[in-house]
Amino acid sequence: MTKKLKGSLAHILLMIYLLVILYPFLFVLFSSVKTDNLAIAQNPFGFPKEFQWSNYVEAWVNAKISTYFLNSLYIAVIAAVATIIMASMASFALTRMRFTKLSPMLYQIIILGILIPGNALLLPIYNLMRSTNLLDTHWALLIPYAANSIPFSVVILTAFMKSLPSEIEEAAVVDGLRSPGIFARVVMPLTVPALVTVFIVNFLGNWNEFLLANYFLSEDSLKTLPVGMVGFRDAFSINYAQMSAGIVYSVVPVMVIYAILQEKIIEGLTAGGVKG
Repeated sequence: MTKKLKGSLAHILLMIYLLVILYPFLFVLFSSVKTDNLAIAQNPFGFPKEFQWSNYVEAWVNAKISTYFLNSLYIAVIAAVATIIMASMASFALTRMRFTKLSPMLYQIIILGILIPGNALLLPIYNLMRSTNLLDTHWALLIPYAANSIPFSVVILTAFMKSLPSEIEEAAVVDGLRSPGIFARVVMPLTVPALVTVFIVNFLGNWNEFLLANYFLSEDSLKTLPVGMVGFRDAFSINYAQMSAGIVYSVVPVMVIYAILQEKIIEGLTAGGVKG
């Protein structure tokens, strides 16, 4: 088999895989603009004969998708940004400062956080949030989201920072910069590709998280989109078109972020692989 034929076969297989992945989303997308349940039942996987764009407006208003959407958006963004700030400072201290011989041990302790399943910490986190009177507030999600993402973020950022040449720091020291200045003005700009990759991963995890949001928030105005979608399904189980419109709302932010930051994500992954 020639190299060209192998490449063509690989592209065909990737296209088939892409169609398999996109087909469920296309089904939801087409269903969201169909007129009613009858139109969906008669031709569930077909192109809509008539577009009912009002489904998106009704879903946004009737099921409070606007409230759930904004709650999820700012919680996911703030928690991801907080994780990046803490993880980047920890990674800088562990890899560039070498302030103590305990750095390898501290790194191993942080790594242990990856081995602990998040669901196993549900009861301790619940008791902690209850004792601090943070239940039924967004702090009950922001703090666990940010903390749970630190170990993975430290692993990625530490690997990237280790690949940065030490000559850059030496030049910064000659110019009069100290550790805070080196971190803020030298290391952080060079680590942007890795930071974007970490942000995307953490944002997706926070955006799709259901268990903590379901147990820690009881007030309807505080709920996130994954939890709100469950209530939407129960309240509007007859109207699958509006339900599909609500699902599309939950997918749009992820697609937008990937479309905007995909180059930085690829740059971060490839740069780390080449330098490492």
